[in-house]
Amino acid sequence: MTKKILLIPGDGIGPEIVKQAEKILCHFINSGQLDAELDSAHLGGVAYDQTGVPLPDETIAKAKISDAILMGAIGGWKYDNLDRELRPERGLLGIRGILGLFANLRPAILFPQLADASSLKPELVAGLDLMIVRELTGGIYFGQPRGIEIRNGEKVGFNTMVYSESEITRIMKVAFDIAKKRDGRLCSVEKANVLEVSELWREGALKMSEANPEVELSHLYVDNAAMQLVRTPKQFDVMVTGNLFGDILSDCAAMLTGSIGMLPSASFDENGKGLYEPVHGSAPDIAGRDTANPLATILSLEMLLHYSLNEKNLADTINQAVHKVLDNGLRTSDIMSYGMTEIGCEAIGDAVLEQLD
Repeated sequence: MTKKILLIPGDGIGPEIVKQAEKILCHFINSGQLDAELDSAHLGGVAYDQTGVPLPDETIAKAKISDAILMGAIGGWKYDNLDRELRPERGLLGIRGILGLFANLRPAILFPQLADASSLKPELVAGLDLMIVRELTGGIYFGQPRGIEIRNGEKVGFNTMVYSESEITRIMKVAFDIAKKRDGRLCSVEKANVLEVSELWREGALKMSEANPEVELSHLYVDNAAMQLVRTPKQFDVMVTGNLFGDILSDCAAMLTGSIGMLPSASFDENGKGLYEPVHGSAPDIAGRDTANPLATILSLEMLLHYSLNEKNLADTINQAVHKVLDNGLRTSDIMSYGMTEIGCEAIGDAVLEQLD
């Protein structure tokens, strides 16, 4: 059956980087290697500019009938003064909630060609291959009550971190399943020494461990986990954590690889439908300059083909093409190093496409 792929370019550099992934999709479709049709929709700041809301009904409708979604990036300084519910980020949180995208996979893989780009010593990060599994639709970002109110004559802000047993169980199942397909080691990250919600999180991890004895389970408090990621990152194989902690730790892990511009991510519902996007933001300061790194988006497309469309051969082809481009010394400014050749966003996309041919 023909697969439906929805493209959401978003804001800032989003349209530039999604364009490069779209060229690859069109290549596969036009060459008969992929039976798919493409559609596009707006989300984030551009959606607010056009419709007055960050998540239009039309985008929701298209997302629901798609087999997979590829997104660029959302947000920008011009929207910082909008009411909270109208900011671009609310659109992203909204679509995650509506589609039930509860499991976020963020690989942190150091390409050997970029070992010198990491801020850590090469011997600490060479060969790094880490997967962070982040719960995406619960925790403090969605918990109620929340708000800002007057108490005793002054403003007080409050948010609620909350997780149910069922939410913990389903994210643990994803994490244990991934660990079984990798090195069989899983580290659960929380703050059980001070947070009751983390006590329940650890209880859920231990319960799932009983049913999966082949996986070696360990536990770390989130502050120690952050330190260990910088101290000896290769000690980890798979990490699983909640929404807030995962947001922070995945960005920390991203910089171990030298550039956040190289890292893809995927968010799944319980049936395997996924939204794929680069880890980095919209970078409005460089939008339109043809200097953005599209490789994280191209690698997000690799994940889309692999996980949602079961096109592993095409996914492997993209991965090999990216490696060849890096082997040839082609770099965008964020991963540039001595002796390499600096080129722009469009040129990097064309170089990957050339390797596919």
